[in-house]
Amino acid sequence: MGKRLMQNHLYKALQEHERIVELYKREYSEDRKTRDGKRDWRTYEQRLALRIRTAAQELEPIAKEAFSMIALSSNMGRPEVVPVHKKVILLLLKDIFQLSNRKMANFLAFFTALTGIDISYKTVERIYSDDLARMTLHNMFMIMVKEKGIKSANASGDGTGYSLTVTKHYRNEREKELKDIKKSGSGKGNKEKRRLFVRSFALMDIDTRMYIGYGTSMTSEHEAFNKALNMARLIGVSIGIVRLDKLYSYQSITKKFGKGTKIYIIPKSNATIRGPPEWKKILEEFVYDQFPYLKEYYKRNNSEGGFSDDKRLCGWKIWQKREDRIDLALMSKGVWHNLMWVG
Repeated sequence: MGKRLMQNHLYKALQEHERIVELYKREYSEDRKTRDGKRDWRTYEQRLALRIRTAAQELEPIAKEAFSMIALSSNMGRPEVVPVHKKVILLLLKDIFQLSNRKMANFLAFFTALTGIDISYKTVERIYSDDLARMTLHNMFMIMVKEKGIKSANASGDGTGYSLTVTKHYRNEREKELKDIKKSGSGKGNKEKRRLFVRSFALMDIDTRMYIGYGTSMTSEHEAFNKALNMARLIGVSIGIVRLDKLYSYQSITKKFGKGTKIYIIPKSNATIRGPPEWKKILEEFVYDQFPYLKEYYKRNNSEGGFSDDKRLCGWKIWQKREDRIDLALMSKGVWHNLMWVG
């Protein structure tokens, strides 16, 4: 097929994309609903309660195993009052109960008679800078992915933001920012707003709903995406299929993955057929098989749903101020996500 003809077909498909999406939604949207078009909340709550019980049972054994994987020097100084794996459990419980440092310390005071451990809120905060706690948390993530036996992931990826201030909610502020960009046409957001949020990116295996890679960044979603992709590779998971939003709709995205990876993205309005063969193949499928293509692409909703579940479970606010501590606080949310699906 001639390049000019292919470019014309691509232009037409992009022009009609919104109409095609509306037709697609009418045809397939019921797939995500029950017969009466509403979620079965009773079944949902029962499944959630079961996942929480399973996560509670698996929490300490996985934390112990994760810490045991760390090779320690023989001259580490005097023994810790609180073992490292228990510190990690403490942070994870603090996250799921959405408690401040002071409230968590006060909460633990009720159990001092049983455990013999008495810690202050400052001690709780310092755990976020503990390198052994960081390594243990990372190992927990890796253990759960490997236990699921994920080798080649049927993946989707998405990024989100967590607020660094209680007065700003990421979704509301992001919608305002996108409106400002659309009005100005500059393609640049408000830098002041961006400093109010920290970005995270998760690669999810759709078949198991487990995160296979998780990254964070104080500056950009792209940086978080690269960290998540590197983490998946470090764990040993290859990407068979991946679905990404328009932020990653550029030709060089094909270089981020192996030649065997099937990539689903929605081309931008100014997309051209120039580029590597892998890019042209994506465009051809988008142009000539739009409904099957969209059906696969919109499985990316699993990632959006994953972040929604994470924020309902652990909250949308990060209380830490230092960058290293913010990173660990975010990683704990990724670990909780996998704990909820480890069973």
